[in-house]
Amino acid sequence: MRASLIQFAVNEGESVDSRRSRAAGLVREQAGSDLVVLPELWTVGAFSYEQFETEAEPLDGPTYAAMSRAAREAGVWLHAGSFVERAGDGSLYNTALVLSPAGELAATYRKIHRFGFDQGEAVLMSAGDSLTTVTLPEQTLGLATCYDLRFPELFRGLVDAGATTLVVSAGWPARRRAHWNLLNRARAVEDQAYVLACGLAGTHAGVEQAGHSLVIDPWGEVLAEAGPGETVLTVDLDPAKVAETREQFPALKDRRLGTGGVPAGA
Repeated sequence: MRASLIQFAVNEGESVDSRRSRAAGLVREQAGSDLVVLPELWTVGAFSYEQFETEAEPLDGPTYAAMSRAAREAGVWLHAGSFVERAGDGSLYNTALVLSPAGELAATYRKIHRFGFDQGEAVLMSAGDSLTTVTLPEQTLGLATCYDLRFPELFRGLVDAGATTLVVSAGWPARRRAHWNLLNRARAVEDQAYVLACGLAGTHAGVEQAGHSLVIDPWGEVLAEAGPGETVLTVDLDPAKVAETREQFPALKDRRLGTGGVPAGA
């Protein structure tokens, strides 16, 4: 399975319409890939809180329309990153979209863990409450967004739901890039799954983005890593490697906590 991570740059001064057009063009250029991934909140910037309300859109709004068309024209599965969704009751969500090669909506994921410590996203957006997996012909994707990366129980839940590839779409700040590398590798090792971690590049709202998107195998080996700027990272994955790793080193079978395997009072 060939996966392409588009490390999209969100810089000051570019309109949302221009970003949509530019992102759609980059997706179309990945026509030889099976799966294409965009980062978190690439339409506005993950830290551009003042734009969340003004640029919020319904699930079937202009971002969905542009990404659906791009997926169809490229003939790829597209994890279209995330955008600011305005739900029917007016609530805002940080919502990820997955589109099929026919451009049809295959899944949505509303970010569960909102960043900000009672500021920013944590107060402006509502929290999702459901894990999301998507079955592709050769892999099952488990979806996570940025700050979710710090909560390993979410990823164990995705593995229990059948995920073999964990897709992390993020707008991670450069000042915590060491955590980005460490946590993505940890999720791959402990869950014995591929991790496709696609981050933003550029600087917006005064926050420099980490970039350095990663593709990590089920043993925790980094197969590819981007630099800090806008780029596309393309890697061929072996779908059989997840099952092989879990068979060769069956640590997941030894889980006791969270599986119902520990007796009450033990």
